[in-house]
Amino acid sequence: MRPDYRRIAKPVTLTLLACLLLFAGAWLNRGKAHPPTRPNILWITTEDMSPDLGCYGDSEARTPNLDRFASEGARFTNAFSISGVCAPSRSALITGMYPTSIGTHHMRSKGVPPPYVKCFTEYLRAAGYYCSNNVKTDYNFDPPLTAWDESSRKAHWRGRAEGQPFFSVINFTVTHESRIRAEPERFARLTAALTPEDRHDPAKAQLPPYYPDDPIVRRDWANYYDLITAMDYKVGELLAQLEEDGLADNTIVFFYGDHGRGLPRAKRWVYDSGMRVPLMIRWPGKIKPGTVRDDLVSFVDFGATVLSLAGVKIPSYIQGQAFLGEQSAPPRNYVYAARDRMDETYDIIRAVRDKKYKYIRNFEPGKPYVQFIWYMEQMPTMQVMREYNKFGKLKGPEKLHFLPTKPVEELYDVTVDPHEVNNLADSPDHQDVMKRMRAALENWMKDTGDLGLIPEEELKERMRPGGEWQVTAAPLLTPNGGRFNSPVRVKITSPTDGASIAYTTEGGDEPAWKLYSGGITLDRTAELRVRAIRLGYKESPEVRATFAVASRGRN
Repeated sequence: MRPDYRRIAKPVTLTLLACLLLFAGAWLNRGKAHPPTRPNILWITTEDMSPDLGCYGDSEARTPNLDRFASEGARFTNAFSISGVCAPSRSALITGMYPTSIGTHHMRSKGVPPPYVKCFTEYLRAAGYYCSNNVKTDYNFDPPLTAWDESSRKAHWRGRAEGQPFFSVINFTVTHESRIRAEPERFARLTAALTPEDRHDPAKAQLPPYYPDDPIVRRDWANYYDLITAMDYKVGELLAQLEEDGLADNTIVFFYGDHGRGLPRAKRWVYDSGMRVPLMIRWPGKIKPGTVRDDLVSFVDFGATVLSLAGVKIPSYIQGQAFLGEQSAPPRNYVYAARDRMDETYDIIRAVRDKKYKYIRNFEPGKPYVQFIWYMEQMPTMQVMREYNKFGKLKGPEKLHFLPTKPVEELYDVTVDPHEVNNLADSPDHQDVMKRMRAALENWMKDTGDLGLIPEEELKERMRPGGEWQVTAAPLLTPNGGRFNSPVRVKITSPTDGASIAYTTEGGDEPAWKLYSGGITLDRTAELRVRAIRLGYKESPEVRATFAVASRGRN
């Protein structure tokens, strides 16, 4: 029996009337054959968080809801984002493509992916899924009208039609970097649900060896853990909603973080502190409770995996591979990562990791590790580290982040050096590993068409000559309106290669837009409104056409 989430949520109840209705439905449908139902899929995501949870063996964490959740499914110990920040990582999540392949690798860029690239949710919508997103997108391109049935702060699986399968994303921001350094009053509001026993004592913080032991650093560390506990409360509430709706047994639930913790030498970096994320998946009846999987999983694999679980064919262009479902691929040998421009600061770093080693190639070794990034510099821990460095107070591994230049190559045995502070690149005993990992990275960059060595201004010019945004061409309707004595089939096309099409027959400024995935049959008089959009382009002008359809035989 699955534990309920009573710690923070109302108990799950079922009224007598509901019980009678369920019994009556079962009686009336006895003996009837039912087609197999497609699973619902829910992503619960959080921000700027490493696997700092009790279920991952972290003694500092107070995360009872997530620990229970992990015990009900699989806990993945080798799951990785593809960048140390959200926008490139989310680009990989929504497309199943490496950002370095499609021009979305710079932080907060506006890329123009190749025309064949789609948001994978379009394939789910075409298969009948209701897709909702609450609420962050941040894909390094503007989210198209066709990606979601609803994307808003109110979006929820409850917006679907009765009986419709759903894919829903609920994103919690409470653990974000900016919350760690929030003003005391705001931080108190963010963590208002915590009991005194939930809160973390800065004096007991177990700091990584690359941080100086300072009260301010300890406070930031404790704040980070308090925010994780606050997020755990929210996860418990959401899981309770799933139970209350009677959906828990037919919903595959993912929980993951969008990249590593939002602190220096973690967020923005390709070390495990910036790349390794928690990933737990509950799939009732399919994944044995308490499963632990150590296979390598990359964010680029998530879209393919959801399509596999939903029974939707994975498009051949997608670079990710499914790790669950009927289309599962053999386990990976490596996962890959990239760092390019971060806000106003440029660098080019690539990394490859297997289960034992991490290899890093610094393509601009003449640049220091910690170039100035305004947003990053607001973190008190960063300010303390700068001050310690200024006065020569950093010791041992604390100095690494402030070296004036970087080595061309770095190699770490992450099984014995999880903080990645002992560079083995020049070790005579590791030259065979260096050769293998170097080749793996070079082959990946070549095979995936890595665009990172192209200067960003040149890449922008390739994507938008003269800095001009391309506009998706207006869609074409066949027929383009008119009077009809019987239901009419309408075909819609777009002259723009790779454009997706949305349509509606609703009026108003915010209608519900449907994804066009084939002909539309109109059996009553309606005004058809149509728009088209290609990723990285501006949306087309809206086309409207009126179809007057005779309603024969209607009362």
